[in-house]
Amino acid sequence: MRTAYSVETVRAAERALMAQLPHGALMQRAAAGLAAACADLLGRVYGARVALLVGSGDNGGDALYAGARLARRGAGVTAVLLSPDRTHAGGLAALRSAGGRVASAEAADRAVRRADLVVDGIVGIGGRGGLRPEAQALLEAAYAGGATIVAVDLPSGVDADTGEVRGEAVRADATVTFGAYKPGLLLDPAREYAGALRLVDIGLRLPPEPAVEALQHADVAELLPWPTAESDKYRRGVVGVVAGSARYPGAAVLAVAGALHGGAGAVRYVGPAADAVVARFPETLVSAGPPSKAGRVQAWVVGPGLGDGTEARQALADVLASDVPVLVDADGLRLLTARELRSRAAETVITPHAGEAAALLGTAREDVEAARLSSVRALAEQYGVTALLKGSTTAIASPSGGPVRINPTGTPWLATAGSGDVLSGLTGSLLATGLPAFDAATTGAYLHGLSARLLGPSPLTAMSVAEGLRGVWRDVAEVRVGPFQALQTLQAHLIERWQGADTYPYASNERKESRLMADANIRIPAEARDRLAEVAAAEGLSLRSYLARLAGELTTPAERSERAERARQILREWNGYNPSEEEEAQLDAELDRRLAEAMR
Repeated sequence: MRTAYSVETVRAAERALMAQLPHGALMQRAAAGLAAACADLLGRVYGARVALLVGSGDNGGDALYAGARLARRGAGVTAVLLSPDRTHAGGLAALRSAGGRVASAEAADRAVRRADLVVDGIVGIGGRGGLRPEAQALLEAAYAGGATIVAVDLPSGVDADTGEVRGEAVRADATVTFGAYKPGLLLDPAREYAGALRLVDIGLRLPPEPAVEALQHADVAELLPWPTAESDKYRRGVVGVVAGSARYPGAAVLAVAGALHGGAGAVRYVGPAADAVVARFPETLVSAGPPSKAGRVQAWVVGPGLGDGTEARQALADVLASDVPVLVDADGLRLLTARELRSRAAETVITPHAGEAAALLGTAREDVEAARLSSVRALAEQYGVTALLKGSTTAIASPSGGPVRINPTGTPWLATAGSGDVLSGLTGSLLATGLPAFDAATTGAYLHGLSARLLGPSPLTAMSVAEGLRGVWRDVAEVRVGPFQALQTLQAHLIERWQGADTYPYASNERKESRLMADANIRIPAEARDRLAEVAAAEGLSLRSYLARLAGELTTPAERSERAERARQILREWNGYNPSEEEEAQLDAELDRRLAEAMR
């Protein structure tokens, strides 16, 4: 799970750590991580041209110290000082001592335009508002020159806590952040400015509860409902869907499509589109209504394509009067009141887009889109519900407070008619399986977004997203079940490196890009991590170093054979796994394939 902390929390942790370290040690840790990231992006440091955009304070100091490290490795490093009188003195001295230069005002534009890599050290995490004109002019030169732009901690001009962008901001190819992710790096619109993310561990001790969290494959795999030998269709859960109308029968079909792929054992449909639903999905149980007379359900979905007539209002009231979890979407959101929701004993989920959220909050759509974090929290608090705010970054908040969950799998291609209906059905089905509302909403958004992503960067339909859910479910579940769970950890030597962007700054390097894309969605399962960490510690290695040695640094046939056998032994021991001869042959073949991929 990726977690993000507020600026106040990060600064408090930094102060506590600095009190225990020699003066300047924390900045040196950050600079070392930044320099290593820049070196990775450059590929070849010696002879590369690096320009530092240096503001006042510690952010500029990080850039200067990192520049000094790159200069000592043979890069030509030029600093452009945006606040010469307030430049970090120690960092500037280190850069000059390493052979770096300071550009004059006249030469600044040329230095930035000719650079292979530009480091944004203009404003730190405490910055507010847009960039000043002189900084923006230099960035335009960097864009024109085609340099890779790396932001220090976060892109200058974005709000670290909210993700808001008020004015001009740096559009980075990559952001190297220190100690912890900041909420703005995971939230639009700021997320679009951050590019690929790399987290540098500087030793901060952070509280257990973050401000924001983003689930990954292994987290979602642990939440997926899984039938047992004693399961039947009713024990797995039944979800009721109240959707569609004579004008919008397709909404009912799409909501049922999502529900059928959400893990529940059966789907009941109530509404006027029964013929259309059964024609497409004959396994659906249909009823003329009202919902309370349709039969037993463990959760309801109400609202998609429902309209706003008398029958729609009666159906909504009937569903809200039930004692099971309810998801309200689309037309249902326009008909409900906060008092109705707060009076419910069972959990409720609402899934508005920005326009619907604005109406519920009595504000402008633009305000919701600019401040998604505070908006989703306000929805959850005011209405006493789990709120799922759809959009470029889908955010989920619980009525009890705690971290807001950000969905990392969304894609702009989901902005298509009917995709929200599929999400509603899917999430309602997860509710019916017994998942708590917060987990059901998070899991539904994750699977829904991942299905769209796997369809490729091209136009899609809502039904294609629903049809892709079965494969997505299987892919995510493989992290949790089967003999190859621990094998997936052999790809983990890059985990916590570059993550979180659709397009990486390695566009010309398919090998690195494929590995990095895998990192974004594979996390070491806790049990496997603990077991492998014990083995690594026994050999005097960190877990990452051990995995790198297993999967990325096999150089001779003898080493490969020895280490591959060691890996097999670990997997046999892990969690008491004792494979049959057939399974062991499969395991060997899978391991050989993965090790071969790692050596390419």
